Amino acid sequence: MTTFAELGLLPTLVQTVTELGYAEPTPIQAGIIPLMLAGQDVLGQAQTGTGKTAAFTLPILHNLIPDARYIQTLVLAPTRELALQVARAMKQYGRGMNIDILAVYGGQPYEPQIRKLRRGVDIVVGTPGRMLDLIDRGHLDLGQVSTVVLDEADEMLSMGFIEDIESILKRTPGQRQTTLFSATLPSDIRRLANDYLHDPQSVTIARKQLTVATISQRSYVVSERYKLAALTRLFEVEPVTSALVFARTRVGTGELANELSARGFPAEALHGDMSQASREQVLRRFRDGRSKVLVATDVAARGLDIDDISHVFNYDLPTDPEVYVHRVGRTARAGKSGVAITLVTPKEHYRLRQIQRFTRQPIAEAELPTEDQIRRQREDRLLTEVEVWLQRGRAKREQEMVETLVAKGYDPLTVAAVALKLARKEEKQRPIMPVVAPAREGRRYQDRPRRERRGRDSRYDDRRPHRRDKAISTTSHEKGMVRLTLSLGRDDGLRPNDVVGTLAYQADIPGRTIGKIFIQDQQTWVDVNEAYVGQILSRNEPYRIGRKAFTVQLAA
Repeated sequence: MTTFAELGLLPTLVQTVTELGYAEPTPIQAGIIPLMLAGQDVLGQAQTGTGKTAAFTLPILHNLIPDARYIQTLVLAPTRELALQVARAMKQYGRGMNIDILAVYGGQPYEPQIRKLRRGVDIVVGTPGRMLDLIDRGHLDLGQVSTVVLDEADEMLSMGFIEDIESILKRTPGQRQTTLFSATLPSDIRRLANDYLHDPQSVTIARKQLTVATISQRSYVVSERYKLAALTRLFEVEPVTSALVFARTRVGTGELANELSARGFPAEALHGDMSQASREQVLRRFRDGRSKVLVATDVAARGLDIDDISHVFNYDLPTDPEVYVHRVGRTARAGKSGVAITLVTPKEHYRLRQIQRFTRQPIAEAELPTEDQIRRQREDRLLTEVEVWLQRGRAKREQEMVETLVAKGYDPLTVAAVALKLARKEEKQRPIMPVVAPAREGRRYQDRPRRERRGRDSRYDDRRPHRRDKAISTTSHEKGMVRLTLSLGRDDGLRPNDVVGTLAYQADIPGRTIGKIFIQDQQTWVDVNEAYVGQILSRNEPYRIGRKAFTVQLAA
């Protein structure tokens, strides 16, 4: 067994890692540290969580010239979170040494970072964009840099930082030592290594088990337009204590967080457009348990260090199987169990199979909970809560109120029933969103011709006519249905599921009471059961889809 002392590190560093509880080096540490101590360039391929930060930090600290007051090492990272995480780790490993480490990243004012650079620092850790800005402004002098580390180079490549990285490397001394870490080695990373590393030594750590056995992995087949409805149904029945929901785009995170919050599931978005202060507030509330749901992109979630995530939801399936592994690995940490749930459109089956082949683990396909199951779950939850309070026996004032009502002649059972009805009032704000065919019939439904699929659900008729906006009758041809008109149409990006979901939720009516929908360029016609027309038209506030308000009135 190799020890840290046998690797040739300074006694101060050996003592620090021992105090931190590290008994022996991990495989990547045992491979990287001797090479970097010898001054060689290194190309390291390893997953997150293998100990690579210590692998490059310990030799860097070993080689630092004390009290030099100039920048000796640069560490480039893809995100501000990872930059902060690396800087914190380097300070921890170097706590027995007199070193100055500065993290630089966007979203923070320049002046504090510039002041620290003027005073002199030994190591700068940061994102390529902010680092290049400071170089161009003349505040970051790279003339005496002896070591450069590119951490998670494939992520920086995917984020479009390749030109910034090359520009930074070109401004460092040619005799520097360069270490590049990447989970994968696509052609652009290999080219970068060939161009900027000198005779690099390769260290590759083979993957172990990619997803832990304590993660329960499930998938649900649902068409794109019903994903939100599917997600809300799952939130109804899953025992979520804290959840990460992954969306594909920054815009998508904000919209999804807003939609979930509007439906009674408070959520916050985490995306790259937020200021650092706002971002830290969101993460603090999530870590403290004040918010339970965080909607994020993969880039925004980099560097998150939270151990108590009960559920990871893949709202959008990742294109890269390795990204799936990184996502679901954020649950079931610290010996706990976790759940990873993926929403899959019928066209994405092949990508799900790719992920299963990559992880060598099955992802069970499950059925979404039905409306009846959700209602029963709500009722069971309420009854359990009532029983808990009955056992506590701490409802003295409420019992007096009941006795007053009984004294007035009301039946105790009726009083209890009314009390439960009032307790369920909040449920009215969370109507169960409809989910139709693809989620129930899976891939076979999607493979049918469009004409046949419309025949299976005659509610939807959003086909573009041969001529623009052919005439639509102002009256419904179905008995018991009334035709309404909406002031949004195809030009506003309106889709049938938008109509159903919005009317059902905001008017508090069952989705099944909505009939045929005809979407035209600037307006939409929709048939509604006559029993609910008054409820729809009596709403005081305008209806909204996202930020767009629209009116609903009788067709005329």
